[in-house]
Amino acid sequence: MTLNNPEPAPETKMGTGGEIAEAFDDFMHAFESFKDANEERLGQIESRMAADVVTEEKMNRINRAVDEQKRHIDTLILKNQRPALGGSTTNGIAQIEHKQGFDSYLRGGQENGLRQLEGKALSAGSDPDGGYLVPEDLADEIGKRLSAVSPIRSIASVRQVSASIYKKPFASTGPAVGWVGETEVRPETATPSLAELQFPTMELYAMPAATPTLLEDAAVDLDSWIVEEVETAFAEQEGAAFVNGDGVNKPTGFLSAPIVDESSWSWGNLGYVATGADGALAASDGADVLIDTIYALKAGYRQNANFVMNRKTQAELRKLKDADGNYLWQAPASAGMNAMLMGFPVVEAEDMPDISTDSTAIAFGDFRRSYLVVDRSGVRILRDPYSAKPYVLFYITKRVGGGIQDFDGIKLVKFGTA
Repeated sequence: MTLNNPEPAPETKMGTGGEIAEAFDDFMHAFESFKDANEERLGQIESRMAADVVTEEKMNRINRAVDEQKRHIDTLILKNQRPALGGSTTNGIAQIEHKQGFDSYLRGGQENGLRQLEGKALSAGSDPDGGYLVPEDLADEIGKRLSAVSPIRSIASVRQVSASIYKKPFASTGPAVGWVGETEVRPETATPSLAELQFPTMELYAMPAATPTLLEDAAVDLDSWIVEEVETAFAEQEGAAFVNGDGVNKPTGFLSAPIVDESSWSWGNLGYVATGADGALAASDGADVLIDTIYALKAGYRQNANFVMNRKTQAELRKLKDADGNYLWQAPASAGMNAMLMGFPVVEAEDMPDISTDSTAIAFGDFRRSYLVVDRSGVRILRDPYSAKPYVLFYITKRVGGGIQDFDGIKLVKFGTA
């Protein structure tokens, strides 16, 4: 709402696009102000061996403003990517019936339509205690929204399965291959060393509540309401598990793997490069550890690699410059794109640890090849009008697993001396 337009207009992608452009301009102005303040701070350090307290506070305040502007842009882009649901006329008859039955179940608890449909489909979970499958387009939309909101899912491999566990054989010694002439006898190759990786799917749930008035309002699109209610809850739980999950009733996070110094790397461990300073970057040439980490990764992985860190760590790296005085952290070229660090995209994952003694606050790697997210097909919903009267609770579940599938494709930066 603006002063020139006191009545809120219907939201459109064009209108939101204008907001995104304006927010991106504000972000770039804030980043330029940050660079000016940091130059002032560096000048004071060079001339007086220490920065003025007022200058430090000014730079930190602007640094926080840059993060806030970036978060605002991300929110607007997410809103702009949200397509309308429920208006498709291209669905088959069965899908339309499912959608109508699903709407009746949400609004009034009428189960007959869904029970008959799932009975025809021989669904094993068509009883009220197990809930009902949401329509296929709604399940797909939840998956798309999670890909946009969940940082690790957005860069990892995602595989959909129908079983409760996904097993994948992996040649930890690499494939057995060789060169041979057209008419030559094929020599025997070495037996590959195979490891079986298992990715069990665990139940992820959200429980939004609705008022009877909301459910009775025919103008309310309940499909969109469900997606909006569960996307953040699912993404937050997934994000924490994909980073730090211990594998007990949740996926196994990549930071849960054993870590070893990169010089001693072996399969089953993640290699790290130490900064050489306790809980900090090295006092001089602090960016060298980033260079070492980049080149600790094999060339085949570097082509699609990303830096992963939280906002606080990114704020610290934003101050770094190379020998020519250029900032290593570069603002996104346009709204919706990632910031770049030394030529590689930066993915913000708030569940990454802060910089502290011996923390692995920065990850770098090709997560598409190295981390696997396993989704069991189908999202279920159970309507509960009794537990929290007068509100109606919706118990929404999906099954998700995850873990490392290639231990050679992710390297960590350890903020410690060894």
